[in-house]
Amino acid sequence: MISNANPAAGPLCAALLFGGLSSEHEVSRVSAGTFVDNMDPEKYDLIKIGITKDGRWLYTEATSAQMADGSWEQLPGNMPCVLSPDRADHGAILFTPAGHVEKLRIDVVIPVLHGLWGEDGTIQGLLELAGIPYVGCGVLASAVCMDKAVANALFAYHGVPHCAWAAYTKAQLEADPAGIAAALAERLGWPIFVKPANAGSSVGVTKANGPEELAAAIRLALANDRKVVFESFVDGQEVECAVIGSEPAVSTRPGEILAGAEFYTYDDKYKNGVSQTVIPARLSEAKLDEVKALAAKAYAALGCEGLARCDFFVERGSGRVLINEINTLPGFTSISMYPKLMEHEGIPLPQLIDRLIALAMERPVACHG
Repeated sequence: MISNANPAAGPLCAALLFGGLSSEHEVSRVSAGTFVDNMDPEKYDLIKIGITKDGRWLYTEATSAQMADGSWEQLPGNMPCVLSPDRADHGAILFTPAGHVEKLRIDVVIPVLHGLWGEDGTIQGLLELAGIPYVGCGVLASAVCMDKAVANALFAYHGVPHCAWAAYTKAQLEADPAGIAAALAERLGWPIFVKPANAGSSVGVTKANGPEELAAAIRLALANDRKVVFESFVDGQEVECAVIGSEPAVSTRPGEILAGAEFYTYDDKYKNGVSQTVIPARLSEAKLDEVKALAAKAYAALGCEGLARCDFFVERGSGRVLINEINTLPGFTSISMYPKLMEHEGIPLPQLIDRLIALAMERPVACHG
């Protein structure tokens, strides 16, 4: 049953967006289910809007289990539902089976959408137009963090240490593949990590050990994006910090990923459950604090707000701390590091969700006009 509470009279009307068009569609469904299972119904009147892989928006009353396994798409009660950019609506438009159009006023949106067309500023831009507060980073920070080449350039400008890297477009790579390969080998050495500039969760990422593997890695990366980032190999511990808020942002100490594969792959993160987490990471007290400080610095440098997970390498031998990337809508699955880090800090999931929503409602951005 559809309920659309007046915030002055009862719970906040919160809309949960999940699914999406990206390669991380399945992870989004699981993450969104975590929100469903941990939001207090006395505080929130929850509207669930799923986005299918082909871009259809559907209002659904699916359970978290139905969302996770994908069966939500076949539920008979689903109805077409889209966010309206019209600020007078301040919410969603629902199209009923009887041919009626209903307006659902929304107080806050939780865009649990990982990767492209969700974590990259696109949904955030729509919500800014609509004037609806939303959880997470704004348009610019979302777009910048999604594009690894732009993010790396800004890290360098702000003095956040990063491994050696380079970036090329599809046209450049096709125009001079041999010359670029030689330049990369000279600049970065072997092995080289090859990544689509705009993809998340290690999708399309390859560790290339020589020229033949490099060519195949480039083809895979170009299947996911038109720009490719190349990074030197770092022999180091993979550690992650959870950051929340802004002005000031607060970071946790890092946790550590014990990857089950040669590097932390998409399947390792979300499917096979082989990877393990250690909180706090196996580092000295001084190094834990150094990573924590760099996480807050990197988060601020890229203009993040609300929440993000900052991923680092701690190089073996030298002890150098190097930023890897920032995820502006990190996973919220049962094995995801962000909620685990926050829980370790004494903030269980229900309280964390409350805080994220409160930050969205407090943020003095254009959508509050």
